[in-house]
Amino acid sequence: MAPPALRIDVLTLFPAVLDGFLGQTIVRRAIDKGLVAIERWDLRDWAEGKHKQVDDRPFGGGPGMVLMAPPVVAAAEAVRLAAEPEGELIALSPQGPRLTQAAVADLATRRRLILLCGRYEGFDERVFDVLSPRLLSVGDFVLSGGEVAAMVVIDAVVRLVPGVLGDDQSAVDESFGPDGGLEYPHYTRPREFRGRAVPDVLLGGDHAAIARWRREHRRPSPPPHPAS
Repeated sequence: MAPPALRIDVLTLFPAVLDGFLGQTIVRRAIDKGLVAIERWDLRDWAEGKHKQVDDRPFGGGPGMVLMAPPVVAAAEAVRLAAEPEGELIALSPQGPRLTQAAVADLATRRRLILLCGRYEGFDERVFDVLSPRLLSVGDFVLSGGEVAAMVVIDAVVRLVPGVLGDDQSAVDESFGPDGGLEYPHYTRPREFRGRAVPDVLLGGDHAAIARWRREHRRPSPPPHPAS
């Protein structure tokens, strides 16, 4: 059996958070087809001491806890060497540039990604100093941990792996594709609903006219949501 086109390793304090996500949806089908392999690693496995401590209070005071550098660095270094190639290490962090479809397309060309999920107040800065990961943010908002962000990255990237969607043209015609902007409106049965009918051009079988209508009705990218 051929090796998967993409391997993704997820380093997290809570591997079970991904159970439901990886057990169904397009990602599950990609794994079952052998197109993608996803491994989860518990950061606590690299923690020392009786209590396997992975976090501590921040120097200088302040609320919350900070993930300690030693276990995180040890975990990332070990996982990098656990398979070939070593892959690209990505830390899910609000400090990184925002994820875009262009970035997703770039990540989908890699053979291996290693996603590092933060928790609490984030990582000791020396994690970044030592490992030099690529930083990536899924948006300007606060999450309880990097696991949700990792699932966003996995879902967006996996669907661009050839063979995952069944029809690879689906990924080309989507929102934020090569032409930018959002998709055109979609319709299905019934042909009329509460006085609103499907546009006639979509029912006539003229594929050139349909393509032209769809190009003309592509929506522009939405502006940033205004603060309330």
